[in-house]
Amino acid sequence: MRLSALLAAPLLALSLAATGADTFKLEPYRVADGVHALIGPTGARTYANHALNANYGVIETAEGTLLIDSGASRAGAELLERHAVALTGKPVRWVINTGAQDHRWLGNGHFLDKGAEVIALARTVATQQAGAADQLEALRPVLKEHLTGTTPAYASRRVTGDHETLLLGGRRIELHYFADAHFPGDVVVWLPDERIAFSGDHVYVDRLLGIRPRSNPETWLVAFDGLKRLQPAVIVPGHGSITDLATAEAQTRAYLAYLVEHVKALAEDMAGVDTAVAELADAPPFAHLENFGELHRLNVNRAYLHFESAP
Repeated sequence: MRLSALLAAPLLALSLAATGADTFKLEPYRVADGVHALIGPTGARTYANHALNANYGVIETAEGTLLIDSGASRAGAELLERHAVALTGKPVRWVINTGAQDHRWLGNGHFLDKGAEVIALARTVATQQAGAADQLEALRPVLKEHLTGTTPAYASRRVTGDHETLLLGGRRIELHYFADAHFPGDVVVWLPDERIAFSGDHVYVDRLLGIRPRSNPETWLVAFDGLKRLQPAVIVPGHGSITDLATAEAQTRAYLAYLVEHVKALAEDMAGVDTAVAELADAPPFAHLENFGELHRLNVNRAYLHFESAP
């Protein structure tokens, strides 16, 4: 499969019944036979986009549909379900959570109530539990009534190790935890037969990645290199367009390495966070990425505080 042919393929047409005035749709792409990506916007969480500013996976099997990540709310989960069923014609039987950020898992309750199996690593669930209250509080002013009925719900099947091979409806699916990435417990969903990686928040393209208070740029680099060892033919990133390994390295790995090299040195020299932000304000190799103006200085700030507090 050639990535250039994939990117040139026209969008699949979806016929989705909008509820009331809600007409938000994610962009569907056929990645391989029975494997689809739903591409969300690269900007901020908004009321209009249901905080679905991320990418999701839809995999058809002989026994039903596998959805990768469940959205940031019950309403968002219902929207993802409509997209998934429109693509496969089959009900959602399984959901995998790739991480602990709100739009990866807060829609779990909807699918559990409908009898689907929700699958996640135990370490991912632990991070979800630790951050659930804060995430809901942050979403309330954004989603307003779209958050109605959303309560934290956790995987019904929890994987205790770092790697697991699943056989779901005849499809072989692997879960890989390599190291803490954007959030502690982030995983890659790997389709070994197709060599397709649903990277979750290990990979950002088109837009700048975000360093969160619990992000560790050094372990995120380790996690990225674990993904690299899989040698994927196609990557469905957590954010941005479907991509290849070279682009992911240039836009995600290189930026993480930049932060580790430059911010860590300033922190070890006790230069001060304000000095670090001022000295590293430009970062020309990455300034073309969307959200650079909003995120880069904050990323330097958070990375500096992380390295400053590291033992």
